[in-house]
Amino acid sequence: MASPCPAEAPAAGLVSGLVPVRADDVPDVEAFLRDADLTLAGLDRADVHLWVARDASGRVAASAGFELSADGEHALVRSTAVRQDRRGRGEGLAVAEFAVLRARDAGARHAWLFSRRSGPFWQRLGFARATTEELAGVLADATQVRLFRRTGQLEREVAWHRDLDRP
Repeated sequence: MASPCPAEAPAAGLVSGLVPVRADDVPDVEAFLRDADLTLAGLDRADVHLWVARDASGRVAASAGFELSADGEHALVRSTAVRQDRRGRGEGLAVAEFAVLRARDAGARHAWLFSRRSGPFWQRLGFARATTEELAGVLADATQVRLFRRTGQLEREVAWHRDLDRP
């Protein structure tokens, strides 16, 4: 599958540094995601796939992740961010595409996500607006869906969808 936004050289370096999150990474990833104002729920779940990249000093520079639906057809892209001081270099697009491609590699045929603020960013990666009902219908057991239903936040969210081409 051709990427809608090819990674630039510096961004490719950050992506190559993404490694699966280990238990001892979780506190740093939680702090990073809290600073990025992203959902922390479920980071320790076995069905949440997360990666982290650190800079030379060991600070978290980026994270990427997804959750699969029970049938494996749908992935909820989540926990995908680049540290504020690294933005504007194409790294965010590369990290987000990394998460989408890992979901596809895991068997997902559709990628979904919630984003109230970053619609134009996700559109650059081929996502189109969807309804939260559609997303919640296919990913009913996803951590964020359950949390957002329980707290009433689901009605305030904006959903996005992208079909994933098969290789």
